[in-house]
Amino acid sequence: MKVLADRPTVVLGERDGIAGPAIAACVKAAGGEVVFTATECFV
Repeated sequence: MKVLADRPTVVLGERDGIAGPAIAACVKAAGGEVVFTATECFV
């Protein structure tokens, strides 16, 4: 059973933390659909 099965997801990563593409890969592995991915610097 996929936790995020067919759920659209917006992924926001942090430059000095976990990058957006890494989080997006986890979401996809959990069955989610990534509709937007970004890595930003929150200072």
